[in-house]
Amino acid sequence: MSAKTNPPVVVGVDGSEQSRTAVRWAAVYAARHRAPLHLVHAIGVPVDYGPGLAGPVVDYEAFRQAGAEIVAAATRIASAAAASFGAIEVSTAVMNAAPVPALRDRSESARLIVVGSRGLGAFRRTLLGSVSTALVRHADSPVAVIPEEAEPISPGPIVVGVDDSPCSVAAIDMAFEEASLRGVGLVAVHAWSEFEQYQSRAEMQVEAEALLSENLAGYIEKYPSVRVERVAREDRPARLLLHTAQTAQLLIVGSHGRGGFAGMTLGSVSQAVLHGAECPLIVVRPATDR
Repeated sequence: MSAKTNPPVVVGVDGSEQSRTAVRWAAVYAARHRAPLHLVHAIGVPVDYGPGLAGPVVDYEAFRQAGAEIVAAATRIASAAAASFGAIEVSTAVMNAAPVPALRDRSESARLIVVGSRGLGAFRRTLLGSVSTALVRHADSPVAVIPEEAEPISPGPIVVGVDDSPCSVAAIDMAFEEASLRGVGLVAVHAWSEFEQYQSRAEMQVEAEALLSENLAGYIEKYPSVRVERVAREDRPARLLLHTAQTAQLLIVGSHGRGGFAGMTLGSVSQAVLHGAECPLIVVRPATDR
């Protein structure tokens, strides 16, 4: 199968514990999808300062040797993590580029970009790593951000945000596929608010439940084995998603929802969820944005 028909799962590796956790998670994800895994280590040192400009002396060979050792170790970690699913195809790259452009360029042909969060415990909500933040904003493919404590195989449902936007449709599509592959349930979440609305709460609740049903109908027929729970509630969307995902193994949201526009980098809800999620998170864009 070619890379065009089965694009790779691309994961950034830097030798840190957060990176090793991301590699394990990505390896299992790739194995479930029978997709190749591509490990990328970005050195992040300048190659050329331009004509007439002299920069500091950089031992590129030492950086590349260290990078080669990092991706070799990551390859062993990935193979071990995916062993129960069978062998996976693993390739590696050590690049002089900085991590964000190196991974962003590969997102054009990737199934998924996977990176670790900074994993700073209680402070992680406000100190998410710059690489993961930038990639979620600018990558062409879906991006998975994996907290340090995440396990590659864990119990709990898939949680997906639903708001009737194109990004939400893309998120729902991925969520059902993941729930089916993993043999777990799916929780579809829609939050509503009475702010600037002229209907009763009862009417708005009925509309919210109808919106969920309409958005899920085709998928329930396509994936009859996936047990679906609907959560429609008056609340702030990010708060409801984060609360619902406390026991989830994966949270999937669109990059921007209703009121957003094509090409918008990241909506307020997805940004809040990005900084608050305690489980693995995938942020999805619709194909028209890519």
